Amino acid sequence: MIKILDSKNKNFDKTLDTLLSKRKNKVQLNSVSVIKIIKDVKKNGDKAILKYEKRFNKNSVIAPSIKQINRTIQSLDPKVKKAIDLAYDRIYKFHSLQKFKNISYTDKLKNKLEYKYVPIESVAIYVPGSTASYPSSVLMNAVPAIVAGVKRLVMVNPGQKGKQNPAVLYAAKKCKIKEIYSIGGPSAIAAVAYGTKKIKKVDKIVGPGNSYVAAAKKEVFGDVGIEGMIAGPSEVTIVCDKFSNPEWIASDLIGQAEHDNLAQCILISKDKSIIKKVNDEIINQLKELPRAAIAKNSLLNNGIIIHMQSDQKIVNTVNKIAPEHLELNTKNYRKVVGKIKNAGSICLGKYAVMAMTDYNVGSNHVLPTNSSARYSSGVSVNEFYKRISYINLSKKGIETLGPSVITLANYEGLAGHAKSVDKRIRRK
Repeated sequence: MIKILDSKNKNFDKTLDTLLSKRKNKVQLNSVSVIKIIKDVKKNGDKAILKYEKRFNKNSVIAPSIKQINRTIQSLDPKVKKAIDLAYDRIYKFHSLQKFKNISYTDKLKNKLEYKYVPIESVAIYVPGSTASYPSSVLMNAVPAIVAGVKRLVMVNPGQKGKQNPAVLYAAKKCKIKEIYSIGGPSAIAAVAYGTKKIKKVDKIVGPGNSYVAAAKKEVFGDVGIEGMIAGPSEVTIVCDKFSNPEWIASDLIGQAEHDNLAQCILISKDKSIIKKVNDEIINQLKELPRAAIAKNSLLNNGIIIHMQSDQKIVNTVNKIAPEHLELNTKNYRKVVGKIKNAGSICLGKYAVMAMTDYNVGSNHVLPTNSSARYSSGVSVNEFYKRISYINLSKKGIETLGPSVITLANYEGLAGHAKSVDKRIRRK
């Protein structure tokens, strides 16, 4: 069912690169249609949004009323509310530890330098919907923003036939989000990026989504901020050994595969027998899964099983894949974990299952995908700050440091820079 590779094969690296690139290209193929939608929303505003909502979500409600939201929340199972409350508390506690301290430094010339963290004014949170709804995504994006001190939080979340998920709405209420829009896809991204009569534009957009949403965020970047990563379709890479439980490993892979047709699930092991057992388990467990069609399609198209000969090869391959989620489900994970530099999050040991990190462990589940873990990190409190430098120079400071600046400015051919410093040094 899943493609099986062996690192002993001569063309292993080339084959792996081809498979990874093929999936990346699928994720990035949607930009042409996305650009058309964004242009339409910029030109026609709410009218365009309504058109796309009716077409894709059978929805004619852009902004649900408070009464409608509260009525929907009332239908939510109290157990689910309690689970959201627990997750909120744990996520808030861990992210509160991520706060930054402002820096203030005065040198011997009495020049004062400061570096201050200032919260972004307004942020839109994209929460996936339609085929599935994720209250956990509300918490993972909103809580770090709350900790940072963002004043205006907006949630966009596609519903079906004008109805949004009660758990998503409860999570939004828990985070005190007052602006909620029942819209999704590229048109929703365009709406919050550029504004309409009903929707005021924001300064930054965060949150995971399908390939169309990821492409739309990429297109609007520059006019509005987005995360410093690609938050696209989900990924997991699992490293296991002969001590791993094949039933558990198979369920971890399927758990990620059920997210999206473009989800990527990769299994790596030095042990051939565990690979066969996991493969058999996947076939058995898929029979009982409600979202089996999505999971099966994902595993067929993007699933890869790799047999490797050494820990060093495993490390090199993981760093090449740069997965969103990495599970080191091995007895000797300490031997390799320090060498792995490219991953959004790393679960260590047999009990640290990725599904737990999606909900209430406290770490963030909005993580870099499509190999962007090579240069970026998951959502944190830092995502919602701007950093501003403040400079206060003394008379002695500019007179002492100025001549050196004049030398460098003249060397670079920037005479205006040199003169602006020189005039302050020569004043009486």
